Amino acid sequence: MNKVLTSLLSLGVACTAAMAADAAITALKVTDSLDAIKADSAVWSKAKFSSVTLYPQTAIYMNDKKANALAENVKPKAKKVDVAALYDGKNIALMVKWADGTKDIQKGATTTEYGDGFAVQFAGITKLPEALPYIGMGSAGRPVVVHLQKATEKIYEPNGNKDVGLQINRQQTGVFEKDLAEFDNKVASLANTDYERVFVAEGYRSLTEIKDGSVKSSSEMVHASNTWTGTLSRPLKDEYVNLTGTVPVSIAVWDGSKMNRNGIKNLSAWIAVNLDGQKPNAAMIAELTTDPKGNAVKGKEVAAANGCNGCHQIETTDPTSFMAPSLRFVGGYSSAAYLRESIVKPSAVVVPGYNRNAHSNTPWYNLEKGKRVSTMTDYSHLGKAEVDDIVAYLKTLKAEVE
Repeated sequence: MNKVLTSLLSLGVACTAAMAADAAITALKVTDSLDAIKADSAVWSKAKFSSVTLYPQTAIYMNDKKANALAENVKPKAKKVDVAALYDGKNIALMVKWADGTKDIQKGATTTEYGDGFAVQFAGITKLPEALPYIGMGSAGRPVVVHLQKATEKIYEPNGNKDVGLQINRQQTGVFEKDLAEFDNKVASLANTDYERVFVAEGYRSLTEIKDGSVKSSSEMVHASNTWTGTLSRPLKDEYVNLTGTVPVSIAVWDGSKMNRNGIKNLSAWIAVNLDGQKPNAAMIAELTTDPKGNAVKGKEVAAANGCNGCHQIETTDPTSFMAPSLRFVGGYSSAAYLRESIVKPSAVVVPGYNRNAHSNTPWYNLEKGKRVSTMTDYSHLGKAEVDDIVAYLKTLKAEVE
């Protein structure tokens, strides 16, 4: 009987592991200036597209009963996107294409409709694969820079002009007919449809918008033929990043029709982007493109023996946990180095549990001398082989691709 169970377990893990890491992408060097590249720029004809898988983020559930109950969010699927990259010696540009049958626009007059969007994330530290920041929000001392583009309607923002009278809802203007038409025309002439933001983060609750102009970037989204095309260009070097050789990049997309926003999204693991003509970082490429060496079958047994599923939801068949982050798709968007660090140094990156209101009597961290210390058990006593096996197992936890 034990042999049968072991065989079934091996088969299940092997099938999941078949979805290997994405291959490295080459950013072709071009002579065209990329500082304001658009989706229809001719230079994109030189780029080679690669397929990248974006997985549903499951670490934290939103405090939104309706969104959580949607069938697409109860059993979310991974999404394939096409990615291309270019650089001109001063700037790097990326294009992301993904299927989306609905064009969802964020509207300023509603809080129940959500816009489509995409984000590109860069690591502030890029030399050591074991020191890459946590995906999505960075980690203490290891920042990330996030470029966010959302599809929005025309919204007037004072932008330093102090004319907030044009920012109000037209229903609240108190004017009608000709006067209201003049108000609408004025808003339309000054309104901004480009919701482009840049943030820096060094861990949960640290996401901060960069507003001082220290990051120069250009991005846009275009929807045609049931497909979104998003583009981003930014300098290779500024006070936050210095992109050389092999650049770790992560991509996220939001689908407004699924009530996606914030933590309800699909995102990739760190992707290795090699700058054409520069010396690649072999260790970084190996970390981000190859599967870990451990034994996933043994890893599942070790995880169970150490009570990991007592706090974490690990398999999709496990009950939802209110104690710690769900790990059911963690293998899709986490690097092996991050998973290894989380096992032996759980306080290195403190990730919130189910949500901030679910377990007030059992917090996921304690404050010690002003520093967050995870309440997760430290498993640094495990042998290297056991840790490698657990990591190999966790890397198999990936959602089905739609």
